[in-house]
Amino acid sequence: MLEHSMFERLPLRSQAETLAKEGTLLGQRQFNSWTVTLYTLHNAFVEVWTGEEAQVISTFKKSANAMAVLEPYVEGLDVQGMLDR
Repeated sequence: MLEHSMFERLPLRSQAETLAKEGTLLGQRQFNSWTVTLYTLHNAFVEVWTGEEAQVISTFKKSANAMAVLEPYVEGLDVQGMLDR
């Protein structure tokens, strides 16, 4: 398993592959023309910002407040769908 600090040093392509294999998708939202997807990876939050011509992967510090990170995604969560499982 890759550590958080090692993940940040990987090239973008390797970060994307690691997220696909080891990350857990939490939510997605729109911000202007960007689609922002939130994952957890090794007990840390990672956002992927996807635009028409660019993709940016950003990580949060371990000390980031989980509720503050999750707040922009709450509106789009399908809580009822999670409960029906």
